Amino acid sequence: MRTFPFAHAGVEDGGPVSRWIGWQVLAGRCLTMLPDDGVGFGLLYVTDPLGGDLAEILEFLRTRTGVTEWTGAVVPAICAPGIEYFDTPAMAMMLLDVPPDRVRPIPVVMPRLAEGSFAIIHAKPHAPGIVEEVAALANESGAYLVGGLVTSQHQQPLITAAQGGLAGLQFDPEVPVATGLTQGCSPIGPAHEITAMVEGLVAELDGRPALEILKEDVGELLTRDLRRLAGYVHAALPVPGSDQADYVVRNLVGMEPSRGLVAVAEVLDVGNRLMFVRRDAASAVEDMRRMLEELRRRAGDRIRGAVYHSCVARGPHLFGPGAREMAMITEAFGNIPLVGFFGNGEISHNRLYTYTGILSLFLDDGGAE
Repeated sequence: MRTFPFAHAGVEDGGPVSRWIGWQVLAGRCLTMLPDDGVGFGLLYVTDPLGGDLAEILEFLRTRTGVTEWTGAVVPAICAPGIEYFDTPAMAMMLLDVPPDRVRPIPVVMPRLAEGSFAIIHAKPHAPGIVEEVAALANESGAYLVGGLVTSQHQQPLITAAQGGLAGLQFDPEVPVATGLTQGCSPIGPAHEITAMVEGLVAELDGRPALEILKEDVGELLTRDLRRLAGYVHAALPVPGSDQADYVVRNLVGMEPSRGLVAVAEVLDVGNRLMFVRRDAASAVEDMRRMLEELRRRAGDRIRGAVYHSCVARGPHLFGPGAREMAMITEAFGNIPLVGFFGNGEISHNRLYTYTGILSLFLDDGGAE
């Protein structure tokens, strides 16, 4: 089985010396890890400090690898087996060795009849209507989307020219892929129905003041000082038709105690369902291990390459130092070819998530779907 060639390079400590290391040094290091006969499409992620050099990096890689088609983006941070590059110049790349007639760039997508296909998507975070655009692309292409929102510090953070705010690659259904999503939060109460809204704020849950329900779910200790909830307790919207384990997380952005109102960073309406979740490392580790075990059963030992899209609020900010998030993937699958990035939101299927990690495994033709 031929695995996907990949490479990465950067300065791990992100100190002042790292700012003096040019992209040429890092790209040169990467070339030593890649074959001379470049094949397939290239996937490239570079961190913000290298964003201004993206065009030169691409031209260098096209010339030196022989791979002319690349997709990817400028991102806040990148990852590879056993390492996470935050706040430092770094790059990671992978050659997706699949037949050229089974993959094409987005926005040029395969016909709608390609139901069951798979796509890697990169999205501009501030593009108008980006949430609706993700859902529309999934519907129009028939593809299962994975990816994330990239950096907003550069005017053009996407490698592939995009229509609207999305760009990437779509693979036809004959390219087997297994993908899984892990939440960075866990429920701290049941799902409630929104029964009243006031000026865009949640006024009632299950016919009672929303803030009263929040206090009951999170407990007396935290609600003595509601400011302590920030960054720890969030609102979660269960995905219709799924169990409680599949939900999208949105920040709590304000409360009005005098009227019992709760403000959520999402457009909501009466009849929507909402629950409260906590974000902590122990919950995230437990759910990550669950996801990895499920993927290991599906993929077996037929992994050709992997792509990981995670939230920038995960990594060292959630799991602590030592690239623990990436170490868990290595513990589950060994030293498989892997590249990925930490973004400002994650895409899975047809929705935009937050605080999640999405691992996609390319399998050989005999692998399980």
